Amino acid sequence: MKTGISFSYSNALDRVVGENGLSPADINTSAAADAVREFLGRVTSGEVGFPHLPEDSGTARAIMEFAAGMRPSTDDVIVVGIGGSALGAYALDVAMRGPHPIQERKTRGPKKQPRLIVMDNVDPGVIETQLSQLDPKRTAVCVVAKSGSTAESLAGFMFVEEWMRKKLGKNARKRIIAVTDAHKGDLLAIAKQEQYPLFFVPENVGGRFSVLTPVGLVPAALMGIDIRKLLRGAATANDVCWSEKLSVNLALASAVVHHALDTKRRKSIEVVFAYSSYLWGMAFWYRQLWAESLGKTKNRAGQVVETGQTPIAALGVTDQHSQAQLYIEGPRDKMFTFWTVEKFRAEGKIPRTFQQFDSTGYLGGKKLSDLFHYEQIATEAALAKVGRPSCRWTLPQVDEFNIGAFIQMMEFQTGFAGELYGIDAFDQPGVELAKKLTYGLMGRKGYEEYAKGLKR
Repeated sequence: MKTGISFSYSNALDRVVGENGLSPADINTSAAADAVREFLGRVTSGEVGFPHLPEDSGTARAIMEFAAGMRPSTDDVIVVGIGGSALGAYALDVAMRGPHPIQERKTRGPKKQPRLIVMDNVDPGVIETQLSQLDPKRTAVCVVAKSGSTAESLAGFMFVEEWMRKKLGKNARKRIIAVTDAHKGDLLAIAKQEQYPLFFVPENVGGRFSVLTPVGLVPAALMGIDIRKLLRGAATANDVCWSEKLSVNLALASAVVHHALDTKRRKSIEVVFAYSSYLWGMAFWYRQLWAESLGKTKNRAGQVVETGQTPIAALGVTDQHSQAQLYIEGPRDKMFTFWTVEKFRAEGKIPRTFQQFDSTGYLGGKKLSDLFHYEQIATEAALAKVGRPSCRWTLPQVDEFNIGAFIQMMEFQTGFAGELYGIDAFDQPGVELAKKLTYGLMGRKGYEEYAKGLKR
């Protein structure tokens, strides 16, 4: 089975955008093939695990059975996590049901779809306001922290847990689910002590690559999303993502184009233009994936390289009116990636009203879907006309199968890019330093020296 997802980079070539584009010599097929082999070696050795996730039918089945039992008594699902522990669930929710707060969802029946609430920040006013509007008897809480010690996640969890316990007593433990490491961490110990339902994150899958583990699948299943279709789409993507041919392996082709534009044409910023509100959550998920994976001081040889593109999320057509002026006439340090969709969920025929006015008369009888599509084409063409390189991903439609495939392709793209840059795309030393400094400031035992350093 093919995904139907396509990738085009013709508008990133010099024959279209001039000197800011790539020449045929810049598309290094030999380096691309090496990147596939190197990455395959890391997966085969067990160092990197996300490509194997679509094969884990046992975990998916256990999650579906658990969610089916809990969903009828649940109106709201709270995800307490941060970064990769929360963005995946949010991206899936927006893709399947639309952006918050207006969403397509069923509130009754066997296909009921509870609302998702993501607590991925520790702004106290927001958390208190969110909880004040919920019924703990009808709420499921999913606390996610692979390390089991993330300060923001545990603080938010402690806040929510007390709220649940005050209302439900010992019954609160039945409505709290923990997703964490199988072998270590305080969240694991707490979950065992309190007898929470537990699901585990594979040791060789990092947080930003974990959306197709219980990190994303448990909230998705509780919300009524068909996680089997997600995994089926991801498995289909796997079938092409190991090819060394750019014409077949779209994730590899995209990685090569991104890397070449950055290193050969100094396009150090990538603007992801999501031309679908249903893909807006995905843009935020991708932003972390690309930034945290590729933003590294040193390469694998220990040399200082300071790599990585800065990803920016933009929403079409909204941000044509808020950002396009900068993109078309500002610094030439950007490349653009368009995310488009062939089939909209509705066409939206524009009424034939106000026909006597020039600015409304020509719109009557046309479709909103056509206007939306032509806006994307016009923006892409305008950028090309002034020599700004871009590429384009196109999904047949936004559904579980295609989103699962697209997630897997973006993760493969990131893995391949890491090999092209020669860096470790799966660690995060910069983030770890900030965590340790936070622990020191908050008085965590063993981190006193970090607090003293800040005071000095």
